[in-house]
Amino acid sequence: MKIVTKNINIQNEVFTLTNQRALFWKKEKALILSDLHVGKTAHFRKNGIALSNQIFENDLKRLSVLIEYFQPEKIIVVGDLLHAGDNSDVDKFCEWKNQFPEIEFHLVEGNHDRISKKLEAKLYLNFKSTQLEIDDILLIHDFEKSNPKFQITGHIHPGILIPSKIKNIKLPCFALSENQLLLPAFSEFTGLDTKNLPKKGRFYIFTDSEIYEV
Repeated sequence: MKIVTKNINIQNEVFTLTNQRALFWKKEKALILSDLHVGKTAHFRKNGIALSNQIFENDLKRLSVLIEYFQPEKIIVVGDLLHAGDNSDVDKFCEWKNQFPEIEFHLVEGNHDRISKKLEAKLYLNFKSTQLEIDDILLIHDFEKSNPKFQITGHIHPGILIPSKIKNIKLPCFALSENQLLLPAFSEFTGLDTKNLPKKGRFYIFTDSEIYEV
């Protein structure tokens, strides 16, 4: 797995985009991602759709490599850590998470994060709330149009459609506009929304080997 990075400046802060669907905030020593959707493959299997658990395991391997690369002190998930409550994938996530007792895990709750008290204790999160504000930057799952603060969000699973004479290609992206940075879905087991992107933005699309600004 190759990690490609690109630094951008937001509110006089340096943020590092990666081609591995995550963002690093240098000053905060925070790895930021959205829409991990832990439990999605197990949920599909429970409902009779045969899916390999390798999909979920690959997401965790990619996250492990990012942790090794950036050495973060905390991981901030900007919504939809979970997909459908508690299941066997959540157990595996907790086992994986226990490898990193020195890292704080912060959750900004998303629409899929229906977390009971019992499940919250199992996840052992350092922070859980519907939003998190750091240095006048608001981390929130879904963009709030009425809020003037700069927002780092998820939820949309942004993608860009690349036209081709043979076959159009969809690629995930970061979308940066005047008051929003929209993160790609961290899990590769998600669709891409190419229509509901911020207007007048800059888009950082990425592949396994490159990051391109369009």
